[in-house]
Amino acid sequence: MLPTSLVSSRSQGNGVLSPRDAARHTAGAKRYKYLRRLFHFRQMDFEFALWQMLYLFTSPQRVYRNFHYRKQTKDQWARDDPAFLVLLSIWLCVSTVGFGFVLDMGFFETIKLLLWVVFIDCVGVGLLIATLMWFISNKYLVKQQNRDYDVEWGYAFDVHLNAFYPLLVILHFIQLFFINYVIISDSVIGYFVGNTLWLIAIGYYIYVTFLGYSALPFLKNTAILLYPFALLILLYLISLACGWNFTKMLCSFYKYRVK
Repeated sequence: MLPTSLVSSRSQGNGVLSPRDAARHTAGAKRYKYLRRLFHFRQMDFEFALWQMLYLFTSPQRVYRNFHYRKQTKDQWARDDPAFLVLLSIWLCVSTVGFGFVLDMGFFETIKLLLWVVFIDCVGVGLLIATLMWFISNKYLVKQQNRDYDVEWGYAFDVHLNAFYPLLVILHFIQLFFINYVIISDSVIGYFVGNTLWLIAIGYYIYVTFLGYSALPFLKNTAILLYPFALLILLYLISLACGWNFTKMLCSFYKYRVK
C-alpha cells in the first residue's frame, strides 16, 4: 500500500501559508530574529561575512548570488545573520580612530567623531537611504505582472551596507596613508589623488547598489540606478578644473564637528 501523503505545515493545500507559518514570515518576526542574534556571537557566521567583504571588492555579483540562495532556502532576501553588520561596525570604529590619529585629534575629540560617524553617517544616513530606495523600488521598479512581490526593507538596508563597505575602506582606510603627505597639500597632485579616491569610492557605491536591485527578478528598469555615474563624473571633472579638494573639505568638517 502506498504511503499516505500529508499536507505540509507550510501550506494549507492551495499554496497559501498556514497562519502559524505566515506569522513566522512577517517583517516583525524577521526583524526580531535578526536583532536577537546580535547578542549571540556564537550564532554568527563571521567567516562567511568576511568572505562577503572580500568579494564585494573582487566579485560583488557572487555576493548577490548568495542572496538568491537565501531566498530559496529561508524565504527572505535580507540577511538573517548580523555578522556582516558587526564586522562593518568594527571596521568603522577602527578606521575612525585612525582618522582621529591622522588629524591629530585628542582622545575626547576622537570619541565625539566616532559617535558622530557611527550614529549619524552610518546608521542615520543608512536608514534614510535604505528607506528611500525601498520606497522608490517598490513604487516605480516592481513589474506590473508581479505586484505580489515587493522589496524587503531589510534587503534595501543590506544593499546599502554592501555598497557602504567598499566606500568606507577606500575613504576611511586607504586614504589615510595619503592625507598628510599628499592629499591635503596645496598642489594639483593632492586634490587629484584625493578626488580620484572619492570618484572610485562613490562609483563603487553606485555600482554595488545597482547590482543589488538588478539581482531581484521582479524589478524592471534597474539600469536607471547607474545614471548618477554621469553626474558623478561631471562633478569630478569640475572639481579638478576648480581645484576643489573633497578630502580637505571632509577633514575640515570633521574637525568642526568635534569642537
